[in-house]
Amino acid sequence: MTRKKILIVDDEKDIVELIAYNLEREGFVVSRAFNGRKAWELVNVEKPDLVILDLMMPDIPGMDVCRMIRRQDSTAALPIIMLTAKSDPVDKILGLEVGADDYLTKPFHVQELIARVRAVLRRSERKPDEDLPESFDFRGLHIDFKSYQVSVNGRPVELSSREFKLLHFFMGHPGRVYSRDQLLDRVWGDESFVEPRTVDVHISRLRGAIEPDPSNPRCILTVRGIGYKFADADV
Repeated sequence: MTRKKILIVDDEKDIVELIAYNLEREGFVVSRAFNGRKAWELVNVEKPDLVILDLMMPDIPGMDVCRMIRRQDSTAALPIIMLTAKSDPVDKILGLEVGADDYLTKPFHVQELIARVRAVLRRSERKPDEDLPESFDFRGLHIDFKSYQVSVNGRPVELSSREFKLLHFFMGHPGRVYSRDQLLDRVWGDESFVEPRTVDVHISRLRGAIEPDPSNPRCILTVRGIGYKFADADV
């Protein structure tokens, strides 16, 4: 099996070497960058499978590097874990908003970081939503993607085309948190005059249709202050 390549980006060399040593012990191939410019170069030259990215760097901040990665088609889906001394919830929300897949604050436990690396890589290796199997089952929820039929514990439920598309998207990316703006971009696309509040309305309707208890959802979960996610199928 091909060994996964991890790019570590941090201007603190001791931290980079600590992470690199432990990742290499776990069988990963590691590249190092100590500033944003070098990180951007290595992202395009070495094509890593995942980037561990510090926020605070002297030249190009981590937030901007993350934006650059997400804006380029060839790297838009590259998994990113932000690693930073900033523990303010606002910074975490902003990091996830610009496209980070996960966020870990310093000081951190190396084994927790490795566990997160494995989890994010697992999610990234799942098939995209257009390649989902013909049907999907999760905690009593059954979806037939060919017939567009949905049932809960054997009971058929009616969904609008938009609700079905939203559910289809969520189920293709279990465990991944999406902000309202990201959901608008991926599910509503280029439609004009659609406000973020629209996402909340459709989530509420979707929960009312598929959740046994919409006030205590088990499938489509709220991540407070950030957005929504479909429960991780591995849980």
